[in-house]
Amino acid sequence: MKKISIVIVFLVWIITACQTMIEPERDEVDLDSKEKGEETSDKIEDPVTEDEDDQVEMDLATYENRQPLQWGESVEGVKTRINTDEKVIALTFDACGGPFGNGYDEELMNFLKEEQVPATLFFNERWIKEHEQAFLDLANNPLFQIENHGTDHVPLSVNGQSAWGIKGTDSPVSIQHEVMGNQETIKALTGRAPTLFRSGTAYYDEVAVEIVNELGMEIVNFDVLGDAGATYSAEQVHQAILGATNGSIVLLHMNQPDSGTAMGVKKAVQDLRDKGFTFVLLEGMDLK
Repeated sequence: MKKISIVIVFLVWIITACQTMIEPERDEVDLDSKEKGEETSDKIEDPVTEDEDDQVEMDLATYENRQPLQWGESVEGVKTRINTDEKVIALTFDACGGPFGNGYDEELMNFLKEEQVPATLFFNERWIKEHEQAFLDLANNPLFQIENHGTDHVPLSVNGQSAWGIKGTDSPVSIQHEVMGNQETIKALTGRAPTLFRSGTAYYDEVAVEIVNELGMEIVNFDVLGDAGATYSAEQVHQAILGATNGSIVLLHMNQPDSGTAMGVKKAVQDLRDKGFTFVLLEGMDLK
């Protein structure tokens, strides 16, 4: 019972850290494949844009009376791993935003740049608005893949279910808002529409997953809880990441500079490289 209580405390801390009060497989990154942005005060140069006619039009009425049967982090349709036997690992970092989640762990991100460690970054709209220049700097760097972490950072539900005390969306329309509000913000700033989505709390029902898929995105969670909402000590982060296996997706945070995440990541990256692992982006990967 003591172990169960500790796990519950860590999971609740995940929400506190992030929430308000209410391509084919490739080695690390081919830096020659993109021109590294030198100017970051403006929108990314030469973006890959989508024609307005390509935007998804949905008939949300088809989801109105659907009754979900599943609720959680690993419901049907949620991706948690790369489908591979190769020794690759994807580090993913959430930037959650809000009064307790608007920090920026520059030490962590500078380490990834210096060591050329690619990472997939999931940004919430609140964090982007607080740190627009930092967001553009990261989006201009070919080491990083920019993805969608929601507009208000809430769980995705068609009927208002909650996760860890946070009320989720309550209809197909509110799901569309939570996903597409930030989607349009990211596209407006970068010229690229994200292809992956992770909700605040990482909770969903299976109907919500279908809606996100129809909006043109895959939902990506994780199989390795790397920092428990940036509440782990550096050594706990280190040991958690070392539990990664071939194709693991690790969940970490880049918005808590006073946490043990940066130091734990530094230790784990070197240890995993010594074991023959390569770090990759999620872009173009077959996910399962």
